Amino acid sequence: MSERTSLLQIGGAVHNRDKIRMTLTVNGEDSEILADGTATLLEVLREELGLPGTKHGCELGECGACTVLLDGEPALSCLLLARQCEGLDITTIEGISHGNELHPLQDAFADLGGSQCGYCTPGFILSSAALLERKPDPSRAEITEALSGNLCRCTGYNQIFESVEEAARKIREENS
Repeated sequence: MSERTSLLQIGGAVHNRDKIRMTLTVNGEDSEILADGTATLLEVLREELGLPGTKHGCELGECGACTVLLDGEPALSCLLLARQCEGLDITTIEGISHGNELHPLQDAFADLGGSQCGYCTPGFILSSAALLERKPDPSRAEITEALSGNLCRCTGYNQIFESVEEAARKIREENS
């Protein structure tokens, strides 16, 4: 239920506050937000909800650092208006762990050097989580394809692919 706020008069000037009230479901919790109608999902996650794991990267949809899951599918939060995401289940890197227990992807990336500076890591992990949800035993080619929208400037992609393969193995073991 988006609701526009009215114009605001301060002194002799009239300012269009252009704020919209929206409810977003992020990491399983509903949050009511009053934000600029042109705010991206990335901006709202970081600035309004205090979730810094979703990273500002290129802000052009080319690097994947801002990847989140919308209803389980990877999406670039820098290209989406927050108000477009009402009614969708939004998952950020902060939402994939189970309590204090890291997601197997988070463990594998840490253990196998899948991240160096770590800036791109949340996007890679969320794209990988979506892949493993629909394909529990992906081939290297399928991993490469699924992560093709995520860029890393620090590490060779081999450690990233190995991390996804290891996490997939752990998840299959846990589920058997």
